[in-house]
Amino acid sequence: MSRIYRAASFAAVTLCTAFGIACSAPSFAETVTNAVSAMSNDQVSQPVPAVAVEPLPEVPAVTSDSAITAAPADADDDSDRIQARSLDQLVSQQDMPVTLDRETECLAASVYFESKGEPLEGQLAVAEVVLNRAKSGGRFPPSVCSVVFQKGQFSFVRGNHFPPINRQGAFWKTAVAIAQIAMDDEWDSRASNALFFHATSVSPGWNKVRVARLGNHVFYR
Repeated sequence: MSRIYRAASFAAVTLCTAFGIACSAPSFAETVTNAVSAMSNDQVSQPVPAVAVEPLPEVPAVTSDSAITAAPADADDDSDRIQARSLDQLVSQQDMPVTLDRETECLAASVYFESKGEPLEGQLAVAEVVLNRAKSGGRFPPSVCSVVFQKGQFSFVRGNHFPPINRQGAFWKTAVAIAQIAMDDEWDSRASNALFFHATSVSPGWNKVRVARLGNHVFYR
């Protein structure tokens, strides 16, 4: 009986030992999971090779020598000219300067004394004659004032002075506006090429080309 008991006890101990080893050993699923995890950790732990990035070419800075400049304005550009439907409207749009330069004053005085109260086109034609003479290239004196004060040309001149002018009146303001329009070439006159004029009340019998009759004057070139 003791031999049988010992054999049974040995078998029980062996069985328990085997069961304990089986319980403590990892399962197949755990083994696979651990292997996969180890591989993943190994891949993560390995450094990723850096990718070489070729730098972009540098753009040269723009210097003052190569700076883009605006194209020069066209000399014939009329964009700055005042737009008006009539000479009367254009006159009304002119600003009266606080002070006048001498050339504008001389031109306005010729308009004032020769044609104040006449139709605006006639006043503009008088201004055109004075300007055309100043631009004649030697045929007449080279400036507006020297044309106006040329001896024997304008009857209103008294030596080197003008007669008194009512500078607060409407006639003077209109004369100044006409002078500005003529000097800025803002309106086309029918007497734009005239160099001479006389009142319609006289007939000097000039051997000149007649250009137009405007207001109380006849214009020639």
